Amino acid sequence: MDTPQLLSLLARSLTKDTVRPWAMRLCEACVDALGAQGGAFTFEAGPDERIAVSTPGAFEDLEPLQEVLGEGPVPQAMAEDRLVVAHLGTMVDEYPVFSQIAGPARGETAEATLYAVPMRADGHVVGALSLYVTTEPRARDAQDLRLLADIVGASLLGDAELLDGSGRAWLHRAAGMVIAQLGIRPADALAVIRANAFSRSTSLRSVAEDVLERRLAFSPDE
Repeated sequence: MDTPQLLSLLARSLTKDTVRPWAMRLCEACVDALGAQGGAFTFEAGPDERIAVSTPGAFEDLEPLQEVLGEGPVPQAMAEDRLVVAHLGTMVDEYPVFSQIAGPARGETAEATLYAVPMRADGHVVGALSLYVTTEPRARDAQDLRLLADIVGASLLGDAELLDGSGRAWLHRAAGMVIAQLGIRPADALAVIRANAFSRSTSLRSVAEDVLERRLAFSPDE
C-alpha cells in the first residue's frame, strides 16, 4: 500500500464519524484503514505517566493491563523504538505475566496478533499505535505500519503551528476548504493537512497553498 492510498483510507474513515472525541475517532480510523479488529493509542503524558485510548471490544483492557504490569509489547515498542509483533496467548520471555494473562483476559479462543508500533514526533518516540488482528491485516508491510504510526503521532501531538492561530490565516482558510470537501470538523481538517505534509516531507504552508490553489483536493470517495 503506497502513502496516498494509506492517507486516503485514513481520511475516508474519519468522515464516517464527526461527533465523538478526536483521539477515539482517529484510533478507529487506523483500525479501519488497516483492516484490524481492535486498536489503541498509548502516548506519554508526562514523567512516568501514559494515557491510553482504545477501541471498544475484546482488546480494550489490554492497554491498561500493560500499563499496570509495566511490561508487554507496547512498553517494549516504545522503549526499543521498534515494531513488536506478539501472538496473544503465546509465552514471551520479555513479558511473561502479560503473556499469561492476555489470552484468557480476552475471553475468546480466536488467535490474535498484536502489532505495537512506536509513534514518533519530531524524531522522538511519543507513544505507540497498537493494532489487534484476528484475520490477515490489510497492510502487510511493516513500513505501512510505521508510516501510519508516525502520521498519528504527528497528528495527535503536533506542534505550535496547529495551535497558534496568529498569522496563520492561510492554514485556517485551507482547513476550511478541506472541511467543505470532506464534511469533517476543523481539528480533523488540520490533521489531514498535517498528515499530507508529513508524508510528503514538506511544510504545512506548502500543503495549504496547494489546497488554496486547488492543486490538491480531498474526496471521501477516493
